[in-house]
Amino acid sequence: MTGLHSVDAMRRAAKRRLPRFVFDFVDGGAGCESALARNRRSLDMIRLLPRVLTGCTRRDPAVALLGRRHGLPFGVAPIGMANLVGAGTDLGLARAAAAAGLPYVLSTAATTAIEAIAQAAPGSWFQLYVGRDPPIVDDLLVRAQAAGITTLVVTVDVPAPGKRLRDLANGFRLPLRPTAGMAADLLRHPRWSLSLLRNGAPRFANLERYERASASASSLAELMAAQSSARLDWSLLDEIRGRWRGELLVKGVLHPDDAVRLLASGVDGIVVSNHGGRQLDAAPAPIEVLPLVRAAVGAAAPVIVDGGFRTGEDIARAIALGADLVLLGRPFLYAAAARGAQRGAAELIALLGDEFDRALAHLGCASIADLRKATVACESALAVRDPGTASPPARLRTING
Repeated sequence: MTGLHSVDAMRRAAKRRLPRFVFDFVDGGAGCESALARNRRSLDMIRLLPRVLTGCTRRDPAVALLGRRHGLPFGVAPIGMANLVGAGTDLGLARAAAAAGLPYVLSTAATTAIEAIAQAAPGSWFQLYVGRDPPIVDDLLVRAQAAGITTLVVTVDVPAPGKRLRDLANGFRLPLRPTAGMAADLLRHPRWSLSLLRNGAPRFANLERYERASASASSLAELMAAQSSARLDWSLLDEIRGRWRGELLVKGVLHPDDAVRLLASGVDGIVVSNHGGRQLDAAPAPIEVLPLVRAAVGAAAPVIVDGGFRTGEDIARAIALGADLVLLGRPFLYAAAARGAQRGAAELIALLGDEFDRALAHLGCASIADLRKATVACESALAVRDPGTASPPARLRTING
């Protein structure tokens, strides 16, 4: 893996190899990208206190979640339009995750169909956007169950589309309509452009069959935009819970009270997420609220987190603060762009696994259970409190352990 010893190195390689509008679509966030930066900055504020003379020569990074054992405590987050990075990206990421025994979450907005992913990578999860057209949502659920999907992830943080300034500045929209500047960019990236010519422009493969039948969209792009909808509420989620026969996770939760209510309603687990900083720019970083959510739901409830994770030490930070599993999105696209989808994903999994193991060694932790007892400190913490109460001290302080 010459020269690509970190996610940052993979990101730099991806930036060189992808046209600007593609890289910005992958890399960017909502608004001024404050949430995007906050995700990373908040992780950097977390300190893990090493322990010495522990004799910790054997370390097991495996985690049990929803009745299954995963060899490492991370997986692939749902990614829309992944094949924009390169043909076969969805399939490559799914296969690499399956080979490593990690969860792979297929997005409604994926460029490969549910049925193809379920066949290529059994055990994959499916992420559902509850859009404006009930028949489409109903059929997606039927298709996912018929394909053998057992874990459904319902995303709840898209009541309206995020405003992504990089995409607006680049004139990026679907279907692709190259501007003069975009055409020049394509000429500077001939390998990507030739692949696009050979394989065709990526499409929303899970939604194509509904394009003509939709009452709320005149094109596939408009149909995908319709998946950002405020229609989803507690009663509709209850209906989905009643219909879905497998595990149901809810993604996009940041408020502890919402997490508690979701679990009381029969949801099997929570994904603490701000959509990778791509929705509400003023939202807190998931790592900031993770300890609050864990404290609210108790020790036994499955809690997953995503948002800004780039290293094995980041993953260790999340586990120590209460997560059962971490999902990563952009790093897998950087790896796919840099090295090819399946090879890049496999190399990234190995890289993160090695970094996570090194973190366990320094902390004297032989297992995930030990890591949950590690001492964690933070330079500052989000003050989520009742009005009128005093803020907690902002300097370095122990927040668990």
